Amino acid sequence: MPNRCEWAGSDPLLIAYHDEEWGVPVHDDRLLFEFLTLEGAQAGLSWQTILRKREAYKRAFEGFEPERVAAYGDVQMERLMADAGIVRNRAKIASTFGNARAMLQVQRELGSFDAYLWSFVGGRPVVNRPSRSSDVPATSPQSDAMSKDLKRRGFKFVGSTICYAMMQAVGMVDDHLVECHCKPRLGKYRANSK
Repeated sequence: MPNRCEWAGSDPLLIAYHDEEWGVPVHDDRLLFEFLTLEGAQAGLSWQTILRKREAYKRAFEGFEPERVAAYGDVQMERLMADAGIVRNRAKIASTFGNARAMLQVQRELGSFDAYLWSFVGGRPVVNRPSRSSDVPATSPQSDAMSKDLKRRGFKFVGSTICYAMMQAVGMVDDHLVECHCKPRLGKYRANSK
């Protein structure tokens, strides 16, 4: 059995997410919007809960196409509040609509959401070398700066802790434990990242 980060535990869904996605650099605006949405939805809940609802979120938010979600209003709010497959929190759902609009504005201003987000780490992953889970921080100066600027641009559910979790998820930060079998594998992604 390979060494993994402790949080992956024994749940097959968490193990697959850990081994195949967590920490792999993402440069696709739609997927970045998906992770921003899921991390915001996770606030106050476990990641395992959100991961189990991920497919329902994809259906509910039309594949996280920001142009479509940006057009959502009262009708879609009522539909989503009745959808037991997602977290039915009105503020979190509304934040997804607003975040899609804010993301489209970032794209218009800066060319891509990808370039904007990755600018907070200078375009390259921050590689940490934690020995145990307790060595992994909940925030960083980069997540603080990202959170502050996202809020300034009108994004919601983007506190520094949420931003840091998203940065880990999309490979902007590599917090795999030193002994984790994924640590060396991520080197090839870093070599090919922007």
